[in-house]
Order: sequence, then C-alpha cells, then structure tokens
Amino acid sequence: MAPRVLVSDELSETAVQIFRDRGVEVDFQPQLGKDKDKLFEIIGNYDGLAIRSATKVTEKIIEAAKNLKVVGRAGIGVDNVDIPAASRRGIIVMNTPFGNSITTAEHAIALMFAVARQLPAADASTQAGKWEKSKFMGVEITGKTLGIIGAGNIGSIVIARALGLRMHVLAYDPFLSKERAEEMGVTKVELDELFAGADFITLHVPLTDKTRNIIDASAIAKMKQGVRIINCARGGLVDEAALAAAIKSGHVAGAAFDVFEVEPAKESPLFGLPNVVCTPHLGASTTEAQENVALQVAEQMADYLVKGAVSNAINMPSITAEEAPILKPFIKLADVLGAFVGQVTDDPIKEIEILYDGVTANMNTKALTSALLAGLIRNQVADVNMVSAPIMIKEKGIVLAEVKRDKTGVYDGYIKLTVTTDSMSRSVAGTVFSDGKPRFIQIKGINLDADVGNHMVYLANTDVPGMIGFIGTTLGSAGVNIANFQLGRDKQGGDAIALLYVDGPISDEVLGKLTAHQAIRQAKPLVFNVD
Repeated sequence: MAPRVLVSDELSETAVQIFRDRGVEVDFQPQLGKDKDKLFEIIGNYDGLAIRSATKVTEKIIEAAKNLKVVGRAGIGVDNVDIPAASRRGIIVMNTPFGNSITTAEHAIALMFAVARQLPAADASTQAGKWEKSKFMGVEITGKTLGIIGAGNIGSIVIARALGLRMHVLAYDPFLSKERAEEMGVTKVELDELFAGADFITLHVPLTDKTRNIIDASAIAKMKQGVRIINCARGGLVDEAALAAAIKSGHVAGAAFDVFEVEPAKESPLFGLPNVVCTPHLGASTTEAQENVALQVAEQMADYLVKGAVSNAINMPSITAEEAPILKPFIKLADVLGAFVGQVTDDPIKEIEILYDGVTANMNTKALTSALLAGLIRNQVADVNMVSAPIMIKEKGIVLAEVKRDKTGVYDGYIKLTVTTDSMSRSVAGTVFSDGKPRFIQIKGINLDADVGNHMVYLANTDVPGMIGFIGTTLGSAGVNIANFQLGRDKQGGDAIALLYVDGPISDEVLGKLTAHQAIRQAKPLVFNVD
C-alpha cells in the first residue's frame, strides 16, 4: 500500500506533484490546518503530515496520529510542532533549513539599510506632504564594522553580502574555526569584543537557553555609542525592554526587528520609538523562498516514506538515499544486538558501550546507535523506536559511550555491545555477511557463528558432558524443532553458552524443564523481527 500524506497548509501544486511522482498518495487540504478539531479527527489515517506555520501539531494531535511517521515543516521554524511529544511517539520531524537562507539574509541586509537611512520614517513623512530633508540624516554602510552573532548558514550569506558592501566584519560563533573565519574574510572574536567594536550588530542564531536574551541591558552597556541592532533570527534573543530603554537614552541609534518575543506582535516596547523599523516576520517571505521550501519538504518526506532516507530531521540522525540501502542490514544487526541484551538482562543498566570495528566505524553510527538503543529497551517499552530511544536512554541517566576503531579481526566490520549493571557486565557482537543477514559472532567473550531467527533460545551453563543431548531431547520431546544449534565455551569445564534457532515460541513449561538441569544457570527465550 502506498504511503499517505496529508498536506494541511498551503503548498504549491508542483510540491504536491512531487509526492505523487514518488509514489506517495496525497490528500491536499490547505485550509485544514486552521481546523484543529477536524485535523484531530482524521490525522490517524496518514503516514506523513506536510505543514507550514498555520497547522499546530500539538501533543493531542500526535496522540491521535496512530500511523504518523513523519512531519515535514516547509520552513526553518518548528515552533508549531511539539517535538518532545513527536519524539516519544517515534515521529520524525523535518524542516527545510536551507530553502529560505538567501531570502532571510537579504532581509537582514535590507533592514540594515533601512535603519541606517531611516527609510520608513522618511517615506511616511514624504507621502504625508512634508519635505523634512534635514530631519533624516543617515549614516553610510561602507567602512563600518558589522558584528555577526552566528556565522552559520544564514550568517555566512550575510557576511558575504556585507563584505561586498566594503564593511569590516567581526564574527562570534563558538563553532567557527579560525581557519574557516580566515577563509570567509572575517575576524573571529568573543562576544564582548564584538559588542565593543561593532557599528551594526545582526543576529543569526537559534533561540536556546544559552542564546535567550544574549543581548540584554548588560550587553548593551558594552556596546559603542550609536550602535544599530538588527534581528531577523528569533524573538527572545534580545531583551526588547532593555533595548527600548537604550534607544530612548540615545545609547543605541536604531534597531530593525523582523521577529519578536511574542508573535503575532500586537505590542512591543520597541513600537513607536524613533528610528526603529519593524516588519511582521518577513524573513522567508519571498516567492522564491516559499516555493523552494515547499519543494524541499516534499522531496524529503517522499524520500523517507519510500526509500528510508532521512534528511534535515530535528530529532533523528540523517540517512542519505545513497547510504540507506547500505545501512539497512547493519541497522537490523544493531537492533538485534540491542534486543538480545535487552531480553537476557534483568537488572537495570548503568552503562552502555558500543564498539564499531572496521567498515562499521565509517558508517553513519548515529543511526546505528539509535537502532541499537531501540532494540535494547524494547523489552521494557514496546513502542520505542530509533527516534525515541536515545531520549529515553538519556532520561534514564544511563551512561553511553561509542568507540570506533580500524579493522582488528577476521571480519571486515562488526558491532559489539557491552552493558554494565550493578552486578555484572554482558557483551554481544555481530556482523553482516554478504547475504545481508545479521549474525551473532560473540557472546560473553565466547566466539560462535549463529544465524538470527525470529524465535531463539539462549542458554548459559557450566561446560559439562551430555549437554547437547539433554537440550535436544528436552526440546524434541516437547515438539520444538531446532533449525540451528550453536555452542561455545571459554575453556573445558568453564562457562559455556548455547544459542538455538527454533521454529516457534518456547513455552514456560519447556523453559522450566531446561533450567531444571543443574548446570544451566540461565535460559531465556528470544524474539527478533528479522523478516
């Protein structure tokens, strides 16, 4: 059956056609996003939901979305999606961070010109029949210093435009390397140095706990007299009340804001102040940008629903269309390894270590780790998946470590999982052969080579004679057929394991007969989804 996508906000016909061309069934209802009750009523029928800003994907909507796998936001902001709720349900949330980059950068430059030359006020005065030429004395852009807070996707475009205007650029960005700064032609500085040296300051960072009110009263006090501030990024980055006070005092010469702490902005401390330019969140509002993000979100969602490729996801590692078929068998292997340990470990897990050896070390290990963690806790949380598992592991306070290394053994690559509880440490390793099927190659440090089946039995015992006969007889008398039987031991008379691939579920009665043998310390039925 073809996946179904609901488009509940305005998307172009070209974007809708992309879904159809990729084999996705589309229900195009561009006004539905405004009707939350109707959306709640029908959302359970769809695999994907494509939105802009009008649709509010609340926790209530997510609870009703029984089949939903992905939400695609045509645009960069996902404030209208309850991402924690979506993650707990395993719903991927995608956005389109690059489709409106140029448009937003150009708007920041436009606002910088507007506040430098007082264009809105001059326009209003002239159209009112006044000729107040001397009132609107501006400043030149050329030769001035622009302070960029955030030199990422949009900030880098602003930098290129500012350098073209013959401005000097100071950049503050914790993730900007000195080499990259030199390549871009900017001076990398700390925040206080930027405040002290900039004639214009523009912000291009997301709103987080660290960036909220990054420009407040104390920051403004460090700025030079006559600075002008532009914000086309996110409301809440600037303390609007503190900025308003600084404009009234004359310390700040002007400001241009496209975003506000509360939107829609019906009121703000900045409204009505001299040389303050305000626009209603127009950063992405160009014909080209709106079309670009619509096409991009359709392509991303279709690629995921049809091919399993994940791009620009907020809550899931990206998987390209090219690597998806390569990763698929190793994702299955990671899930199996996690599921094995999760089913044979009874005590609470304190630490997890995942070793990627050989070719696996060069794969998309974020995706592999997500799959492994999902398998690990599925025995406790039935509906866990690759999206929600890392969040749950973090919430449980479990220490997680990843190790990558070059090939060390006979296998081109393998994955080894080790978990530690208060009372023990357990490890399992596996690989994928040319047939694309997962295989166990080591359990508890004991080497073996075992196929993975839907139903298996794991036995831990002391190495004593007659164990093979006892296991075979016990299962045979209970009508259980053994498809594959693998044994291993660390030394004669030491620890031994048996891993059996059987044709169906094992009853508690049969398990009881197995554990009645004095040498068998543990007997666990295992269930895997390997079809």
